[in-house]
Amino acid sequence: MGQRLPNPTTLFTSKPSAACTFLSLLVICILGFYTLHYVHPAPSSSNPQTALRFRRIFLSHATNATVASYLRALTLHPHLAGTRPSLDTAHFVRAHFMGLGLDTHWAHYNSLLSYPLRSSLSAHFSNGSHVDIPLTEQGLSAENGVVGAYHAYSPSGSAHAKVVFANHGTDEDYRALAELGVNVSGCVVLVKRGGELPRGEAVGKAEQNGALAVLLYTEGGDGFKKGFERGLVRNGAGDPLTPGWAGVDGAERLDPEDPEVLKRFPKIPSMPLSAKAAELLLATLGRSPVPNQWRASLPAGVRGVGPGPTVVNFTYQGEKKLVAIHNVFAVIRGAEEPDRYVLLGNHRDAWTYGAVDPNSGTAALLDIARRYALLMRSGWIPRRTIILCSWDAEEFGMVGSTEWVEQNLANLGSKAVAYLNVDCAVQGPGLFVRATPQLDNLIVEVTKKVKDPDSEGATVYETWMSANRSIDIQRLSALDSDFAPFVQHAGVPSIDMYYGRDFPVYHTAFDAYDWMVNFGDPLFQRHVAVAGIWGLLALHLADDSILPFNFLSYVDQLKHYKDVLSSLLDGSVSLHPLTTAIQEFAYAAKEVEHEAQVKSEIYAKLFVFFILAFLCCQFVKINGQRLIKK
Repeated sequence: MGQRLPNPTTLFTSKPSAACTFLSLLVICILGFYTLHYVHPAPSSSNPQTALRFRRIFLSHATNATVASYLRALTLHPHLAGTRPSLDTAHFVRAHFMGLGLDTHWAHYNSLLSYPLRSSLSAHFSNGSHVDIPLTEQGLSAENGVVGAYHAYSPSGSAHAKVVFANHGTDEDYRALAELGVNVSGCVVLVKRGGELPRGEAVGKAEQNGALAVLLYTEGGDGFKKGFERGLVRNGAGDPLTPGWAGVDGAERLDPEDPEVLKRFPKIPSMPLSAKAAELLLATLGRSPVPNQWRASLPAGVRGVGPGPTVVNFTYQGEKKLVAIHNVFAVIRGAEEPDRYVLLGNHRDAWTYGAVDPNSGTAALLDIARRYALLMRSGWIPRRTIILCSWDAEEFGMVGSTEWVEQNLANLGSKAVAYLNVDCAVQGPGLFVRATPQLDNLIVEVTKKVKDPDSEGATVYETWMSANRSIDIQRLSALDSDFAPFVQHAGVPSIDMYYGRDFPVYHTAFDAYDWMVNFGDPLFQRHVAVAGIWGLLALHLADDSILPFNFLSYVDQLKHYKDVLSSLLDGSVSLHPLTTAIQEFAYAAKEVEHEAQVKSEIYAKLFVFFILAFLCCQFVKINGQRLIKK
């Protein structure tokens, strides 16, 4: 038979002393005063001590082997967006979320993607010989599921013409050719990837100069020597047929031949080339000498830029078709502010196996989900809602994330706290972070809590400082990952981060699990560090009673870029309205900072007070029980 609960009316059968009675009344009065005059205390997860305990649990349950196992499973097969293996990968992520007991959702869109049908390239030399140039990595074929080397959204076309080398394909490079008397019109242009020029712009500039087709290659290690850098050559983000609205079932779509659609695509065909094949062509070019400023980055045997005498026979045929893409979400609903969202995002789709790009980030996201589920089993409920986002079709122009942002634009603009993006979690050594300025301070504080993966006994912050002599946080100005629609369409504060600036198997078939194990992160310590930083950032943004934004950092950035603009304009245009607006923003930022500081002090005092009140109540209870016994 169960033990009977005590009757609360008989707990105090003897009268307590006057001192105990007075103390009890005092505690009740103080509690009532604070309850009526101050904000109620935060829930357990945003209580400072409890939140700290949960963060320690989160960090302490990282395991290298677990992250490695996720990456291994994700990279067993190539998974290009819109293919059956890509859908299988989506099911894998969804099953992982559901297996953890997380509230899991799909979002499906129909989008215009681009695939190769057939391609060929042969070089014909002045001595009458010719060679067929392979267009996929040696030993790999369609039977392995690896897509042939191609540029998504390139038009179909063919060319039989002399080759001209145009360095990086910039306007300056074409001017250098013109000074040599070299005209690229009617030629196939060979361009070396590098600098800040995107593929699409490199093809567009060749088109403007009259080229018939473009061959793009990338210099680097063995990966680029033998590999082909697949990629995108269109402009813009999202589904080309639904610009500005989501491509859901039944949505209105532009015609593929609509001028608004066609202007996003290049008009001349292009293909990627391995560095090895490019060197073969470069070694046979003559006529005009190589400009001096180009020589340092070229093989020693290159003598000229052409045109010719080598001729290439170039053929590419592709197709654009409407296919289904699939975003997967796990939602952890907030207790106090469920309509405020902290989003963590990574894309799943890859040009080939995707061990670095993007599934090093996917593996980290899956591990964060595992650790969050562990916190939930320990009693954690976030103050604000956390959404884990697994995007599809990023490689085709951030399609999955853009479509979802377009579908949810109104809610995101008013309710999203921040978007935290990780594309390639690990490319090599060294932490790199890009962010909107109000998140700078939070990033710095979080990196002080995470162990550095490459320096024993140091934090990420300490190694970051020693490498750069300062904290170098870049800005999110590019259109190169899934943060773009959040920043540029919805205006959501965002972060993008990764380890390693570059890696030599980018978008090639060598971006596989073996490369990660042998070169990128053999012990998976960098993966653990990224997951730690990423997950802690989200915990602060989801649990802190006062959002950890510092808008004074934004003020400093605005002032800096105003000064840059002023120097460019050289006084020809008045910037007084801009200066005034920045001053007003600075005043508002200082007010917000002051108010946040005041509230933080109140929360701290309330926390101390309630601890003391609890101890006083315990004192009264114990003394009352002693009186009962007497």
